[in-house]
Amino acid sequence: MKKKSKIEKYTDQEALDFHNSGKSGKIEILSSKPMTSKRDLALAYSPGVAAPVKVIAENPDAAYDYTTKGNLVAVISNGSAILGLGNLGALASKPVMEGKAVLFKRFADIDSIDLEIDSSNASEIINCISSLGKSFGGINLEDIAAPDCFIIEQKLKEKLDIPIFHDDQHGTAIITLAALINALDISKKSIKNIKIVVNGAGASAIACTNLFKSSGVPNKNIIMVDSKGVIYRGRDNLDQWKSTHAVETKSRTLKDAIKGADVFLGLSKKDLLTKDMVKSMAKNPIIFACANPDPEINPEEVYEVRNDAIIATGRSDYPNQVNNLIGFPYIFRGALDVRAKTINEEMKVSAANAIAELAREDVPDEVVAAMGGGERPKYGKDYIIPSTFDPRLISTIPVAVAKAAIKSGVARKKIEDFEVYKEQLKQRLDPSATIMLGINSQIKKTQKKVVFADGEDENTLKAAIAFKNNGLGIPVLIAKKELVKEKLKEIGLDENYNIQIINSSDESARKKYAKFLYEKLQRKEGLLERDADRLVRNDRVVWGSCMVSCGDADAMVSGNTRRYTSTLDKIKRVIEPRKGEIVFGLNIMVNRGRTVFVADVTVHEIPTAEQLSQIAISSARVSKLFGFEPKVAFLSHSTFGVPKTRATKNLRDAVDILKEKKVDFKFDGEMQPDVALNEEYKELYPFSEIVGNANILIMPGRHSAAISFKMMKSLSAAKVVGPLLIGLGEPIEIAPLRSSTSDILNLASVAAYSAEVIDYNKKKKN
Repeated sequence: MKKKSKIEKYTDQEALDFHNSGKSGKIEILSSKPMTSKRDLALAYSPGVAAPVKVIAENPDAAYDYTTKGNLVAVISNGSAILGLGNLGALASKPVMEGKAVLFKRFADIDSIDLEIDSSNASEIINCISSLGKSFGGINLEDIAAPDCFIIEQKLKEKLDIPIFHDDQHGTAIITLAALINALDISKKSIKNIKIVVNGAGASAIACTNLFKSSGVPNKNIIMVDSKGVIYRGRDNLDQWKSTHAVETKSRTLKDAIKGADVFLGLSKKDLLTKDMVKSMAKNPIIFACANPDPEINPEEVYEVRNDAIIATGRSDYPNQVNNLIGFPYIFRGALDVRAKTINEEMKVSAANAIAELAREDVPDEVVAAMGGGERPKYGKDYIIPSTFDPRLISTIPVAVAKAAIKSGVARKKIEDFEVYKEQLKQRLDPSATIMLGINSQIKKTQKKVVFADGEDENTLKAAIAFKNNGLGIPVLIAKKELVKEKLKEIGLDENYNIQIINSSDESARKKYAKFLYEKLQRKEGLLERDADRLVRNDRVVWGSCMVSCGDADAMVSGNTRRYTSTLDKIKRVIEPRKGEIVFGLNIMVNRGRTVFVADVTVHEIPTAEQLSQIAISSARVSKLFGFEPKVAFLSHSTFGVPKTRATKNLRDAVDILKEKKVDFKFDGEMQPDVALNEEYKELYPFSEIVGNANILIMPGRHSAAISFKMMKSLSAAKVVGPLLIGLGEPIEIAPLRSSTSDILNLASVAAYSAEVIDYNKKKKN
């Protein structure tokens, strides 16, 4: 295993711009009810709001039914231990707490609000939170320094009847216990007989130790080490939390304690565990070096002296990442769904066991796709913890937590049918949210060379830098070096930043591409040699297209500085459509957790019936690549012939063509958009499998597609990936005018992914 180099993935200015773009910050509050009429307002506030007020006054538990309480978590900090930055105060912690709130929503569909308390007095903080506690279904404490975090959590548990969870402690403990369960299984050791050394005595270390003990590790078998050495009985100046874990031992240093140990858990600082210490551990040692950002020992150093070790770290660039994100969203999801009064030890252990068991299961195809494709993970030394990309987490951990809450008597609400509950949980997860994560995970392995044709454009340059710094592949800018240097300084980077730049001053490449273009177009367009040279010399889109066609790059992203159709026309002069396909634009749109593919949005003004059928077939192929089962609806102003007009003929004929071709996906039409997307219409059209169920929308023309798509994007919270350029003979994407850095980066990633997974019938590139 090679040592991973530390890379800076973005500049401070980029991070600041991200948090300040559009609306400041990362969260906003939206109404879940219509607020368009006077009647809506009367129901929402006065006088309609009086009805639920009276019901809740009589029965406080009714707040779960008539307010957001049951799906609302407060993320609370006083800023006394912000990440690894220390005590920077309450206000400085707000970006972190907003981030945690976003993660709750993204991974478990939990609404969350951040609260920053400007106090270093534990009693004040306790009183403040307890006074606000009835507003929430649960409270996540974050970045509060020890020992206050222990005191605050314990007192709040006594005062409030909702889950109180300090994630720095318990999130880490649950994931670590899951990893330990599997590591012990693989190494054939019993939890009742192992010797554990915990290096670190902060909140997370103490929580891990407590959970280990409640799971069966004898008290005498765990030695804890802090900055002053082993915590042993009789040692002076131990607080009540450390003294709980003091043991009878002659060991006084980590070097002494580690001899013969089965498990090392590091929650301390980098480089504190040496290779000599690792040598002294028992057979099949388990080493969890979880200091961040740099572990107590790097895995490759362990393997230099022990090939029998099982290793986990807190880093994403090594196998077995101990990541709280695997735990806290789903633990709260299960607790909220049964209206739990607390998150107790039984629920924590149950969550850990569920995580451990999930890693042992065979990984199905859809999970491999979500994790970026490539080699299928298999339970073993390098796979003891599920990936954060695993969509099964949402339907596994909450179920285990909910069952434990009910069994231990802390649930206010019972779940009658857990199979139904599992399906409901799956629906909460935005299926497209893992699309780009999965794609990026895959292309990191293949390192495709991607051309960024508009290299002097600021957003394109930022996207290329992000592509490189995130390890997604090798970017190549088509640009003038002097202008790139100026732009680099403007965005806060060294003007000599190492990124490949190419332009027409490269005489050898220019002659190569001019010859390629001349041979391609001399009989098709009557192109002369001097015209070919001028085209290559003066047009970056043509140059980049030739690079990909000639095998000097794997893929390209262009656009953003000119109109889409202008860029496409230039590309089509160089590159033909894929055999048997037509070229068209496909958007992936996500709104309120629902994902739909919309085509054609960029190319065909009024497609023929044959073109519509081809667009449907290609859209279905692409949706499968992204892990969706295609359900195609041909959209119109008409539904199944009512009203019947000439404008619907192409759509009806396209449906007939697909029937004749006996395609392997479901389709139907023509139908109006609400019929395709709204389940209420199923009752009216029971003969159709697509009504209310469509995820691919075939538009009758580019004009209607552009209008519909831009209205949805502008007036809703819809997220968009695309438009993707489908059917071209090379992996090339076009960014529309005024695309953001993230939009361009996503298109570059999709192009690199396409270069890997789609057969373009080309010889292997140089």
